[in-house]
Amino acid sequence: MSARMKGTVCMILSAASFSLMNVFVRMAGDLPSMQKSFFRNAISLTVALFMILRSHTRFEVAPADRKHLLLRSLAGTFGILCNYYAVDHILLSDATVLIQLSPFFTVLFAGWLLKERIKPVQALLFVIAFSSVLLILKPSMTGFVSMGALVALAGGVFAGLAYAEVRLLGQHGVDRTIIIFTFSAVSCLVTLPALVFHYVPMNGQQLAFLLLAGLAASGGQFGITYAYFYAPASEISVYDYAQVLFASVFGYFFFDQVADRFSILGYVIIIAAAVAMAAYNRRNTPA
Repeated sequence: MSARMKGTVCMILSAASFSLMNVFVRMAGDLPSMQKSFFRNAISLTVALFMILRSHTRFEVAPADRKHLLLRSLAGTFGILCNYYAVDHILLSDATVLIQLSPFFTVLFAGWLLKERIKPVQALLFVIAFSSVLLILKPSMTGFVSMGALVALAGGVFAGLAYAEVRLLGQHGVDRTIIIFTFSAVSCLVTLPALVFHYVPMNGQQLAFLLLAGLAASGGQFGITYAYFYAPASEISVYDYAQVLFASVFGYFFFDQVADRFSILGYVIIIAAAVAMAAYNRRNTPA
């Protein structure tokens, strides 16, 4: 199996895992996003630590890469917080597709971090995708847009930066398990104060759903980290849009959610633009 195919398979498995994570997060009920994020990352931290100890991986990161590791961790943390807020306040499929603008931002940030030149065709597809966001945001005549939608869009920006950093760290030879461990540790540290001072008591069912969300998130995180190790962001990030399909199906069966025709049209245009970009990138990238 080629590296590109391995990256594709990892990305699709990651999309399924992250979609399940969002289902469990919403099922956990009305809990603060910080609290949900802490439990999610505590599970990922435990899994990553176990893998490091099992493989006897040495925690070594070159000084020049440490700032990128920290930036990846902070961007990922803010992306998760945005995601959890959005999942609780708007349709699961709307939240997912707005956050899934991250592949476009990943390509933009990769151009900055990895010096990957953005071509005119790619720029045109960016414009098409972002214009279609209005079909999902649905601003009124007064310019009002829901906070949940804006937060989801911000989550896409943070996620795009995080994944571009993963690609850079992978090219520099930083171990993927160390990347996940550091990200999870930083996320726990960032959300710990809110957990300590604003903890909301949970029942057994809520705790179980958060633990399941953490396990699903671990699968998604390992999947996407391995994916960007195997292949460039410009080639495989489009497959993360499988989350939109999973989210639509899960939202319907678990929460009785159905997107309106304008949102669906927005989904179709954005995904079509992403697919077109992936096809263009494959034609113009050496195998």
